[in-house]
Amino acid sequence: MLEKCDVLVIGGGPAGSTVSTLLARRGFSVTVLEKDVHPRFHIGESLLPANLPILHELGVADEVEAIGMRKWGIEFVSPAHSTTSLLEFADAWDKSLNYSYQVRRSEFDELLLRNAQRNGVQVLEGERALAVEFDDADDADGGTPVRVTSACGDSRRHWQARFLVDASGRDTFLANRFKCKLKNRKHNSSALFAHFEGVERLPGRLEGNISIFWFEHGWFWLIPLHDGITSIGAVCWPYYLKSRKGSVEQFLLQTIASCPALAQRTRNARIAGHVQATGNYSYSSTHSYGRRYVMIGDAYAFIDPVFSSGVYLAMSSAAIGADAIETCLNRPADAAAALARFDREVRRGPREFSWFIYRVTNPTMRELFMAPRNVLRTKEALLGLLAGHIHGTGAAMRAALLAFKAVYYATSLANLRRTIAAWRRRKANIRDDRLPESS
Repeated sequence: MLEKCDVLVIGGGPAGSTVSTLLARRGFSVTVLEKDVHPRFHIGESLLPANLPILHELGVADEVEAIGMRKWGIEFVSPAHSTTSLLEFADAWDKSLNYSYQVRRSEFDELLLRNAQRNGVQVLEGERALAVEFDDADDADGGTPVRVTSACGDSRRHWQARFLVDASGRDTFLANRFKCKLKNRKHNSSALFAHFEGVERLPGRLEGNISIFWFEHGWFWLIPLHDGITSIGAVCWPYYLKSRKGSVEQFLLQTIASCPALAQRTRNARIAGHVQATGNYSYSSTHSYGRRYVMIGDAYAFIDPVFSSGVYLAMSSAAIGADAIETCLNRPADAAAALARFDREVRRGPREFSWFIYRVTNPTMRELFMAPRNVLRTKEALLGLLAGHIHGTGAAMRAALLAFKAVYYATSLANLRRTIAAWRRRKANIRDDRLPESS
């Protein structure tokens, strides 16, 4: 049996739920194929202030407030500095969005998916996309049919859609089939993470802030959640993860112990759940769209999570994608221009964040984060970036970010020996063949 819809979305995470809701509201018939059954565990619990307008547009802001913990800023902790650095979103370029949330992704993702259903989206959970075909012949509606085969258990289903959205996350459904997924050689990293109970938090209103700890082999995140659980993860160089001996639980605890500031915060803590590890953390695809498809969120690219950009990039690319898809289906003559605009915007986010991510472990960048100065409004612009204000930014903020980069390069040149040593160390660290895989 062939089932039809206007738009078929593969993946029911934040990207898939967002794009499907927005398109259903515009009168399109939308089906989401989600391989898991919600709620399900997912990492990436920290949102950005720039998420808030999208949450309001989706009509879920109050629901997210109920399950989230307010996050007013970011704490940076460096072993090379005697004090910590606290950066607050209230000091960012756009001061109208001065907070965000920490959320359990199992709750947040289900909330978004149920909202999609309330808006008329057909959501099929436990349904995995298996194969896709693009037909060169136009259908009666003027579109090129997309055919997808999916499965729920042993049952097979066949779909025909006018447009396909790949929101499959790190499964990268289309990128794998097109062989257009590229490992990011400039930022090769791995991660291990778990939920903890009994972690010491910041006092008062700062309790919900994310903390970033640098250590010898990379950096840690510490994300407090509303129910007393704290998410802790280590993003580290591949050679370090491959040096593991013993269980992954023991290795995570040993890694935490190697960071005195984090060890102090977790001295009375215990693991609440399973420790998970992942490699080949960063990647991108050579292209983000075709004649009848787009790739959004992690299905297109994934970058290091140090600035909590993942959910925002997923939801913002979904919103941008919804506009492009509407144009493609309603005004085919304008499709090429709409998809080109989509591509420019979806590339902008990873590009803007990546310049800072590639340098975040560099001593010069660490100094600028630990003691930021607002010369030429560079601190406000930096905080604007950390808040997710990357789309539609004015010339003044872009100029301030360029000034920040100029300060970075000038400081690096002034400490040339240290800069060269750090560059050489990073180049060696991102190699993933320094040690064999541990057994």
